[in-house]
Amino acid sequence: QVQLVESGGGLVQPGGSLRLSCAASRTIFNSYAMGWYRQPPGKERELVAAFSRGGNTAYAGSVKGRFTISRDNAKNMVYLQMNSLKPEDTAVYFCNAKAPFTSLPDYWGQGTQVTVSS
Repeated sequence: QVQLVESGGGLVQPGGSLRLSCAASRTIFNSYAMGWYRQPPGKERELVAAFSRGGNTAYAGSVKGRFTISRDNAKNMVYLQMNSLKPEDTAVYFCNAKAPFTSLPDYWGQGTQVTVSS
């Protein structure tokens, strides 16, 4: 079954903002470390922002100060607020749930396209 579903992508001009949302199942949300990855065209998938299981946050250097990851525990949702968007932010953005044990699989959303262009 689908465990993660992203939404909120779209076309935005440079300097604009978008807010991505990731809806997770309750069991996944409560036990897995949630984060966001992105994959630009023709490039490898890279970490953008993530929570550790202890609640700390980490950001890629290219987005720190512009992007903010947050969560709503009551709604089993994780968000990525993206401000001051640049053309190089163009990518498919994926929600990720990292398993608490190596014996369990990680989960990925289907991805949502973010295009930053004038």
